Amino acid sequence: HFKDETEFRNFIVWLEDQKIRHYKIEDRGNLRNIPSSEWPKSFEQYLQDVNCPFSVQERQESVDWLLGLAVRFEYGDNVEKYKNCPPATATKAEKPSDPLIHLDSNNPDFKAGVMGLANMLKIQRHDDYLVMLKAIRILIQERLTPEAIAKARQSKEGLPVALDKHILGFDTGDATLNEAAQILRLLHIEELRDLQTRINEAIVAVQAIIADPKTDHRLGKVGR
Repeated sequence: HFKDETEFRNFIVWLEDQKIRHYKIEDRGNLRNIPSSEWPKSFEQYLQDVNCPFSVQERQESVDWLLGLAVRFEYGDNVEKYKNCPPATATKAEKPSDPLIHLDSNNPDFKAGVMGLANMLKIQRHDDYLVMLKAIRILIQERLTPEAIAKARQSKEGLPVALDKHILGFDTGDATLNEAAQILRLLHIEELRDLQTRINEAIVAVQAIIADPKTDHRLGKVGR
């Protein structure tokens, strides 16, 4: 938008002089005669000469078209300069703090995708699909990142165990069976510890979701 008519006319002259250059310099006199009462007719003729599909009455459309023409000529004159320009990227300030906020949780494709992931990862179903998605994200971050997988592999290496230091509590009458029973008991204890760890992690994850002000189930909605 232009503040006044003079600003608009100056802009058109600048586009022709600097970027479009359809007329020869000596033929730009009428267009450059900004105070003239005949300028609108000169502008109308100019639009026709550059094959603009819009009329002088369609001012905003004609200006947009002329700008596009100017950009095309500018690029054509400086292809080498512009072809190596890196694409514009979003700045940190433009990135949302939580991308889940802007998801449409009622979209059928979204629901189907979340349900498929939940089934694959064996995550408990929930009426709120955003809550399920948050649980999926927590599981992936804690269990499926390269760092988490590497850590899990290291933890499974374990340490050697001296069976004679662990009392079985009963005797089968066979030394080999006694040793096997001791191993099974130790494995069972390890499984119980792992189960307890998983339970603790689940509690923490649920508490994190419930404590998030964007997922207040008491209000029956997500976000504000």
